[in-house]
Amino acid sequence: MPRAGITAERLTLAAADLADERGFDKLTFSALARHFGVKDASLYSHVRNLAELRTRIAVLAGTELAETVGDALAGRSGRAALTAFAHAYRDYALGHPGRYAATQLPVDPEVLAAHPGPLTKIELTYAMLRSYGLTEPDLTDAVRLLRSTLHGFVTLESSGGFNATRPVEASWNRTVQALHTTLENWPKEA
Repeated sequence: MPRAGITAERLTLAAADLADERGFDKLTFSALARHFGVKDASLYSHVRNLAELRTRIAVLAGTELAETVGDALAGRSGRAALTAFAHAYRDYALGHPGRYAATQLPVDPEVLAAHPGPLTKIELTYAMLRSYGLTEPDLTDAVRLLRSTLHGFVTLESSGGFNATRPVEASWNRTVQALHTTLENWPKEA
């Protein structure tokens, strides 16, 4: 019988918070059970296993990131949209490191069909980049460039990978400017 007060949703939120504190890769049922003051076995009444819990966090985080990016993009296009998108992405990744790590987890298409929040970020990304006049296949290439650049930057930043004396914020702003310049001058396929 499920323990009073514990639901799959509460477990997911608590697990996401623990992932932010300790790291997504360090999330365990034992730590989550301690958080609720129950035995590990009590959690299995609400989620099947750690893999399901990780997927639930990925869906939650993907939805949160989509909402954050969507709010930032509202009423913007071109350079202003790109800048707002990039800053919202970075702020979320640095402010919620465990949740952000969860957004990198592949999620089964059936789960996404039932919980499409994470797909919204992808749709928002494509829509934002269309304002640069890009069409397929360039659009998909630009999405991949944007994602890999932003992900690479925030991953290195959060792990302390930038040790030069130049302020990270200055490099970040130049990176976003360089992305804008690249998108405005997208090369024709050879």
